[in-house]
Amino acid sequence: MSSDNKKSPPIFRRINYIIMIIGILFLFVGYILLSGGAAEDPEHFNPEIFNTRRIVVAPIVMLIGLILGIVAIMYRPKIKSDNPTEE
Repeated sequence: MSSDNKKSPPIFRRINYIIMIIGILFLFVGYILLSGGAAEDPEHFNPEIFNTRRIVVAPIVMLIGLILGIVAIMYRPKIKSDNPTEE
């Protein structure tokens, strides 16, 4: 009966949430870098859509954000135990 009342440790710690928020910020910045480059007149082609910022930088920033999200989920900090024999 006492084992039912025992609280289990939380799955995610504070560091996991911090890493996740940083990853979300990277995604947000990546989407901002990806935006723009639309032609004002639909009859004329605007080569600005092939800018290095949109083709190279924004996808790399977004990939970093996705990797940080995966790391935030998978990261498991070491928990200090009170019993030295368990280490």
